[in-house]
Amino acid sequence: MALQDIVRLVLPKEDHFYDFLEEQAKLAYEGAQALAKLAAGDPLSKVREEVRTIEKRGDKVSHELEEALAKTFVTPIDREDLHKLSALLDDILDRAHATASAFDMFSIEAPSEAARGQMELLERMTERLNRLMPCLRRHDWSGTREGTREMKAMEKEGDEIYRGAMRQLFADAAIEARTLIREKEVIELLEDACDTCEDVAQYLTNLAVKHG
Repeated sequence: MALQDIVRLVLPKEDHFYDFLEEQAKLAYEGAQALAKLAAGDPLSKVREEVRTIEKRGDKVSHELEEALAKTFVTPIDREDLHKLSALLDDILDRAHATASAFDMFSIEAPSEAARGQMELLERMTERLNRLMPCLRRHDWSGTREGTREMKAMEKEGDEIYRGAMRQLFADAAIEARTLIREKEVIELLEDACDTCEDVAQYLTNLAVKHG
């Protein structure tokens, strides 16, 4: 057993770090839900503001975790792992906010079929991530591995949507350049958001191997 692990056994547990990560996962899910309202026909201005508000809440939690890391000598898992997970969870919200902002910047009235599919997938991935994150607190490594396998499968769905959307965009000889650029930007932002969910899953898998 490593010295750091022995120290963790004898000193009080700092479980509030798990609170931070679970709150960030919950906010990532809320952000994805808010963004998906575009597909349901909600006004862009309302959706953008809702996602922006959730993203700011996520930033606050991220900063609180960083401040706690600076003040804590012994953490429940390695501080580098806590910081990396927090940064990845924050990235999911950042990309959801960037997507809503892109709709506004490019004056896109409604998401394309591919973008709707990606939004629905992002909502599913963040919902699964929200349920998966408490496994870290419980050191439920088998549950972690099961959940991350599901998320990897969902990410492959996202790759199919992305590739199909790109093929369709570039195969359309009549498409205007500005339409291609704005649709490509939105699709790539949503793909990045889904990829980041899978990055979180992969990092959790690494922790399961490391500690399990």
